Amino acid sequence: MADIIVLDDVIDAGVVIKRILERKGHSVGVFTEEEEALAHVAKKKPDLAILDMKLKKMSGVEVLEEIKKRSPETRVIMLTGYPTLETARESVRLGACEYCVKPIDKEELERKVEEALAASQGG
Repeated sequence: MADIIVLDDVIDAGVVIKRILERKGHSVGVFTEEEEALAHVAKKKPDLAILDMKLKKMSGVEVLEEIKKRSPETRVIMLTGYPTLETARESVRLGACEYCVKPIDKEELERKVEEALAASQGG
């Protein structure tokens, strides 16, 4: 299955996503620090990154840009508790393939992850 990272400033939120996706057989790493997540991306080039829009030092969009520089193949799903058309457009423009609204809906998350991973296989 896929190698996935989750970056959320709230560890519990990341752990919830980790549990959902590990049940599907994915390998999931949870990060709360942007620098750690970006270092991991540069080294491991995960299949998928799930990023919260609101982080500690950077915005999710800034992290998205950095991920795309370090690992262009990594697919990205953005998470937001405050969806706006502007953030959605900006995320997609910078290379996010999808975004989920918090609180996380398990079925929606699973579906979007499957779609993102299918797209990364060139499908």
